[in-house]
Amino acid sequence: MDMNSVEEKKGGPVDGRRGIMAGGNWIVDQVKIIDTYPAQDQLANIEAQSQGTGGSPFNILIDLARIGAEFPLIACGSIGKDAPGKWILDQCRSHNIAIDQLSGSDASPTSYTDVMTVRSTGRRTFFHQRGANAIWDGSELDFSASTARIFHLGYLLLLDALDEPHPEFGTRAAELLNRAREAGLKTSIDVVSEDSDRFASIVNPALKYTDYAILNEIEAGKTTGESIRGADNSLNKTALQNAVSQMIDHGAGNVVVIHFPEGAYARTVSGKEYWQPSLKLPDNFIKGGAGAGDAFCAGTLYGLHEGLDVQECLRIGVGAAATSLSHPTCTEGVGTLDAIRQITSELGFRDSI
Repeated sequence: MDMNSVEEKKGGPVDGRRGIMAGGNWIVDQVKIIDTYPAQDQLANIEAQSQGTGGSPFNILIDLARIGAEFPLIACGSIGKDAPGKWILDQCRSHNIAIDQLSGSDASPTSYTDVMTVRSTGRRTFFHQRGANAIWDGSELDFSASTARIFHLGYLLLLDALDEPHPEFGTRAAELLNRAREAGLKTSIDVVSEDSDRFASIVNPALKYTDYAILNEIEAGKTTGESIRGADNSLNKTALQNAVSQMIDHGAGNVVVIHFPEGAYARTVSGKEYWQPSLKLPDNFIKGGAGAGDAFCAGTLYGLHEGLDVQECLRIGVGAAATSLSHPTCTEGVGTLDAIRQITSELGFRDSI
């Protein structure tokens, strides 16, 4: 058995590396709380508005800082040379996130998303400007000079340049992940939940060069063709397990983690399975769902970086996601590790998945 697998790490990183590099989508979210989602040509009222972080690396690095990570956090990507880009840099600086590899583009604006959130349901609709994220390909990254432990890339399917085909690796994202791995980093991916048939052609090539694949059940289903949700929206656990098996067959190394409102499921390449119910949230607890998946990913990556047991990684993940749900922005609700463990103790887990 690989002695550096997630199952063998008990007391922290065993390879001397520390830190998480996160690259991909850097987005400014304009979160608008509305009274209803209108039909076309009709009006809805904006009841509140706030600006927040968006995109996988931005959310995850801020979440890790809020959790209290004591290892280096490194930003990678492209932003515009504009006011939203300056705001991103200021946010990173205030959370001690290294920005040397977060480059400014003259060719494109900073990416942003208008997030329309219905107050009564928490349901969200996104209007997205791809901006500078669309041209970033990671070619400037020198992984050989990095002592980070993990390189996280997200979101696949929302990074135009990296989603393009590569003659050897399948996609340019897969080639980037391979470069990180060859330099000694573990790799992690996340995917955007879009309504398309592109998942298999973009996600599967990346899996071969991925140590930690962390997706939601919708993305896993679209990647593998498995119907993980039934017609009544119930979770099909067998289909979920089959989807994870397919992802491992496509080369995913170490562990595949799937999260969903009911909890999370993980399986290692050696076949060990973990089920983790989500927290029992009281009525009116949820203020917004934006960023909950990234908070889960951040909590899980924190545990993986620190060499914790997979079950504990999932517990931190669902706890971080729960704290995220307490605020309408993507990151401002995420608590410290102590706060996550406290809310987990107070609310408890669902009885089952």
